[in-house]
Amino acid sequence: MPTWVKEGVAEYSKRIVKTLGFSLYEVPLAHRTKSSKGPQPMQKEGKALLAKIQVYDYVVVLEVAGKRMSTMAVAERLAAFKSEGKNIVFLVGGPDGLHPQCRERADELWSLSDLTLPHPIVRLVLVEQLYRANSLLEGHPYHRG
Repeated sequence: MPTWVKEGVAEYSKRIVKTLGFSLYEVPLAHRTKSSKGPQPMQKEGKALLAKIQVYDYVVVLEVAGKRMSTMAVAERLAAFKSEGKNIVFLVGGPDGLHPQCRERADELWSLSDLTLPHPIVRLVLVEQLYRANSLLEGHPYHRG
């Protein structure tokens, strides 16, 4: 990850870790070569992602085809998750996307944008939006509209 992404994610993570219990787990990209055709890399990544998920986790998959969410909608979902005591896991795919088994495990599909965003930007936008939505719930002035 570029330094600016690491720094941005670290900053917002630090702001939400106490109230949301946020942590970030990375699954290494499967090795790709010109001869690694087909779904093998995506399947390997999907298997590694699914191995990190517990049976009781509530899984939100991020993809373009998911439900578009406003900041207010994310705040409302966060409030519901918190009141229900759910452990939320967000899955973001690699360069080839997510393996279908990851989508099948999803409890919800969200979209951050109709645009296809690079993974580093998705990571930063997601953690910033979690912070913004939580700030809205707490009446913090960070969210202004």
